[in-house]
Amino acid sequence: MRAKPAKPGEIYGVPGQGDSFKLSTGVILGLIFVWWLVTQVGWIKPLFLPSPLAVIEAFVDVARNGFTGSSFWEHTWISTARVFGAFLLACVIGVPLGIAMGMSPNARGIFDPPIEFYRPIPPLAYLPLMIIWFGIDETSKVLLIFLSVFAPVALGARAGVKSAAIEQIHAAYSFGATRWQVIRKVILPSAMPEIITAMRIGIGFGWTTLVAAEMVASTSGLGYMVLSASKFLQTATVIMGIVIIAAIAYAFDHLMRFVERRVVPWKGRA
Repeated sequence: MRAKPAKPGEIYGVPGQGDSFKLSTGVILGLIFVWWLVTQVGWIKPLFLPSPLAVIEAFVDVARNGFTGSSFWEHTWISTARVFGAFLLACVIGVPLGIAMGMSPNARGIFDPPIEFYRPIPPLAYLPLMIIWFGIDETSKVLLIFLSVFAPVALGARAGVKSAAIEQIHAAYSFGATRWQVIRKVILPSAMPEIITAMRIGIGFGWTTLVAAEMVASTSGLGYMVLSASKFLQTATVIMGIVIIAAIAYAFDHLMRFVERRVVPWKGRA
């Protein structure tokens, strides 16, 4: 009955190795069944937790008839554009700035204090300031999401610089590489696992901040739809909007994992 020795790459040979898809699928189906059961038996009133069928019906109704004068796809597109627009802007600015902070003590001394100062502050705390400075149009909403994504991306890039082995850097310089070539050929590839992880964390913060950003004088968006439905006690629509936001964020996270496997295939194999 003694177990056989583990081969290289098997679950007991490499920590975390193995497929969890079937288990995850079973857990999701189990949670949906429990949800259906407690609503079917009547343990929880529909006002507080509608049944899965009621949520599906709410989705079909919003998809067909729209919500507050805008179609479902318009709400989805506007929220997605806000989040991913802010995310791209945060990556374009945050990644080079983070690498500069990791490479230069002067850049770190200039930019690290303000980033570390505002990073732990909840977005709702400085939302009124965004409104005072930039009004209630798209600028304040996108900027609020941008700030929530920017800090983890910049700090992740800064931490990724430390992943470059000093032996590789010295070897590159010994072969006549310039400072820019060392950054592009040695430091950036070494930092990419940390950068991609920071991007995944940042986009999660972006979706979390979306509802707060759409609280202010907004007439469209998934966050607006969830908040408006809650005012009229349309719990099924609220849950439907939450599920849609989670589904989009989950799909993007899987896309980032796919990119990670292609860009940094060596991650976790060293």
